[in-house]
Amino acid sequence: MQEKILGALETVIDPELGIDIVNLGLVYEVELDDDGLCSIKMTLTTMGCPLTDYLSEAIDTAVMKLPEVNDVAIDLVWYPQWTPEMMSRYARISLGIG
Repeated sequence: MQEKILGALETVIDPELGIDIVNLGLVYEVELDDDGLCSIKMTLTTMGCPLTDYLSEAIDTAVMKLPEVNDVAIDLVWYPQWTPEMMSRYARISLGIG
């Protein structure tokens, strides 16, 4: 189920960078409990990111499409702090970062 949730989250694209939040390394943990509550622990590239509301809405929309999910809870954390090294190889290549 975790792979299905991550797959849904790969459809959520950061509009500033043009890459999904999974490949950017923003998603730290996903869980689905027996009641269908999907808990997502994630971060943003910077504190005070102006896209917080947009991304939260896009995450809810993407994950709620899964029939097993009844509700979504996003836990925005700042530790560990996001760094470009957390991006996938695909994301680094797409952004031209070695």
